[in-house]
Amino acid sequence: MPTLLLIDGSSYLYRAFHAIRELSAPDGTPTNALYGVINMLKKLRTTTPADHIACVWDAKGKTFRDDIYADYKANRPPMPDELRVQIAPIHEAVAAFGIPMLMVDGVEADDVIGTLARDAGSKGWEVILSTGDKDMAQLVNATVRIENSMTEEVLDEAGVFAKFGVRPDQIVDFLTLKGDAVDNVPGVPKCGDKTAAKWLAEYDNLDALIASADKIGGVVGQNLRDSLGWLPTARELVTIKCDVPLTAELPNGLSDLQPQAEDWNTLLAMFRRYNFRSWQREAEAQLGNAAIAVAAPSPAGNGDLFGSEEEASPATAAVATPVAAVERHYEAILTDAQLDAWLARLNAASVTALDTETTSLDPMAARLVGMSFSTEAGSAAYLPLAHRGTEAPQQLPFDATLEKLRPWLESAEHKKLGHNLKYDQHVFANHGITLAGIADDSLLMSYVLASHERHNMDDLAARELGETTIKYEDVAGKGAKQIGFDEVGVDTATAYAAEDADITLRLAQSLGARLAQQPSLQTLYRELELPVRDVLFHMERNGMLIDAARLQAQSHSIGLKLLELEQQAYELAGQPFNLGSPKQIGEIFFERLGLPVIKKTPKGAPSTDEDVLSELAKDYPLPKVLLEHRSLAKLKSTYTDKLPLMVNPATGRVHTNFNQAVAATGRLASNDPNLQNIPIRTAEGRKIREAFIAPPGCKLISADYSQIELRIMAHLSGDAALLKAFAEGMDIHKATASEVFGVAPDQVSTEQRRYAKTINFGLIYGMSAFGLAAQLEIDRAAAKTFIDRYFAQFPGVAAYMERTRAQAREQGYVETVFGRRLWLPEIKSANAARRAGAERAAINAPMQGTAADLIKRAMIAVDSWLLSDSLQSKLVLQVHDELVLEVPEAEVELVARLLPQKMAAVAELAVPLVAETGIGNNWDEAH
Repeated sequence: MPTLLLIDGSSYLYRAFHAIRELSAPDGTPTNALYGVINMLKKLRTTTPADHIACVWDAKGKTFRDDIYADYKANRPPMPDELRVQIAPIHEAVAAFGIPMLMVDGVEADDVIGTLARDAGSKGWEVILSTGDKDMAQLVNATVRIENSMTEEVLDEAGVFAKFGVRPDQIVDFLTLKGDAVDNVPGVPKCGDKTAAKWLAEYDNLDALIASADKIGGVVGQNLRDSLGWLPTARELVTIKCDVPLTAELPNGLSDLQPQAEDWNTLLAMFRRYNFRSWQREAEAQLGNAAIAVAAPSPAGNGDLFGSEEEASPATAAVATPVAAVERHYEAILTDAQLDAWLARLNAASVTALDTETTSLDPMAARLVGMSFSTEAGSAAYLPLAHRGTEAPQQLPFDATLEKLRPWLESAEHKKLGHNLKYDQHVFANHGITLAGIADDSLLMSYVLASHERHNMDDLAARELGETTIKYEDVAGKGAKQIGFDEVGVDTATAYAAEDADITLRLAQSLGARLAQQPSLQTLYRELELPVRDVLFHMERNGMLIDAARLQAQSHSIGLKLLELEQQAYELAGQPFNLGSPKQIGEIFFERLGLPVIKKTPKGAPSTDEDVLSELAKDYPLPKVLLEHRSLAKLKSTYTDKLPLMVNPATGRVHTNFNQAVAATGRLASNDPNLQNIPIRTAEGRKIREAFIAPPGCKLISADYSQIELRIMAHLSGDAALLKAFAEGMDIHKATASEVFGVAPDQVSTEQRRYAKTINFGLIYGMSAFGLAAQLEIDRAAAKTFIDRYFAQFPGVAAYMERTRAQAREQGYVETVFGRRLWLPEIKSANAARRAGAERAAINAPMQGTAADLIKRAMIAVDSWLLSDSLQSKLVLQVHDELVLEVPEAEVELVARLLPQKMAAVAELAVPLVAETGIGNNWDEAH
């Protein structure tokens, strides 16, 4: 039986555009929709072979439906410019994949698809509709089915009924009754899916329902009767035409829709033009050419629906071999003989990829279920140790097997690599094993090469190796039905876990080759990211002691304050209301109290978001009360209530996780709990820091770099006035105010210093005159005058900013003092707002990134000093420019004296590095 595959190109076009963001070619041309559509086409050509195929597009201009109803699709916005420029290359790609295209004036893609489906079905062909459009369900019958390549949903006749509650032949009536908001086709008011399905179950079709409309009770029944005059038009609008004349487009009928061979020359040219690197290698392999890969990172984005985004930024060329299929040999280690054989391989290997499967994502609580190894590409093994269930095979004894592996695991001579190996290191530590010999981490390799990318193994494997990996949800399920890995069958677990080790090894080989060609990044990886990884591991194990009773008392106090604020809000509003309901707040604000509307939501309702509340709070008491209530409620739920519950029962401490591969600038991120976002500008926020305490016989010492980003600005810009101010140890904000306002430093007023401080920090973050005006609450002209004065007095800063913007536009990235590369994929964006955002980032990223590099250097230096001098003091926390140490009282004087010196000595800049310390019984006292 012949098969016809009909691709709803228009459906995938928009879904790709919205699913993948922030993707562009080296010249700034958006490529997100292009990437998504190509990825879908590649997948379809592989997974859905067909004798005949067509990709159908909506034509420009009006259709017959616009003549029937003038407001048809009236609520649809015009095609975004960023999508419009991708249409031509998308059509070029479809043609190059050998897929016939159809676009017929006056009708929609749905109607062309419907006509082709009916024609093929009448000949007994199997018809597959590749679409995500619900309207297409009306075409489903015994020979026609829908396959949504994005969700992998398949809808045959039974599937349509299961999804919509009606048969395919009832879909038109179903859509007529409920309406189609996407196409702006009104239905019966208050008639949703359930009501429409219920009516059709009882009356079978729309005509019978209309005949019995007077029998339908309630408001919705009256709505039905009120809509009787409209329903025939609605039905005509939602009905897909299946008799579109296609003779001009297909003179030979369906036989004109035979797929052609891929035009790899055209595809290669496209992949090179748009910098789709792994596809480029694939095309080169198809053509038998020497592969020239582009060793540059790609813009980040959401690739869940269409795969991982390809590299599409300016690049440094690097020779690489084409991605070739790797034959896989995976096994489960279930016998002593197998274990001995693999242990011999591990001891002989130059390096081994290691991965663990566990009971928890919490590194301090996770216990081993099994581990996997790979010593060469395509070859890997999984050692199950704690799988359970009636079908679980006999496994090697847990404790004895770990002891057998201990010498290799703890050997510094036997090199290991992993993907986020810090987690696995914790898991082994939970079992009393000190993992040693850590040589590489593919997570950190990827991060150094392309910090703005997604670095999870699935995305990285697709991007770097062209491999689609088994997802965790594929083996363990998801949501409420997800099972623990110890419940996964060993055969399934082996395929998943062994693949993880195999892919990790191959990623490290590929990424390592790229790093080797870029010495500055190789140095950053070897001398900064890898060493600080080990420091972070020990900091996470150390944790911080908290006073749970103090937090609970504070939580109670905040709770009482929240009740007081609620009563104040009721009194100001003149009635009780739900302080968490935007709808009720909007009614109180704009209907009852008549407050001005500052902005609206995307749906057109007056907004009550935090920015609006902040603006209204300047003039009205109720918004101010709501802001305070929100702030305290968040503090209570996030910290005072939650932190005591996060104390590890085995250590009595909280153990945050430090993530190295999140912030594009190199900054560390803290989570579970996030200790970097505790607000310190309020008394309540500072009280939370009071609960982080030193144990008996110890103190906490905090040390942070003074005005680090301004010092880096002085170094990078070489501005003479800034360099002089820092060299002389002046108050930098007072010095700035002196220059900007033309007064002697001792004549600078408090207000002038405040203005100067705002300008100093604002310019670091690319603040405009508009932003400065808002910060200082002055008019824009005055703010512009201040900025102009600043640049006149600090010309080196102005020159640096312009130089940096130009560099970013030319090469697509900026760098820190230490060579960290910060990519700016939107620097040539056609969207002015995104382009401006990238230009602001270009100014700030070198400063914030250099600050991140400095604090990491400080962590390595301080940790090395504590170890080499056999001190008992230990690092317990890092928050941006601050380090916190837990110090025995006998070492307090020594650490307080030497710590600032160690931090200041980690780099030589054009200005002095200064670190300031504080000592206390708790974090707030020490800060």
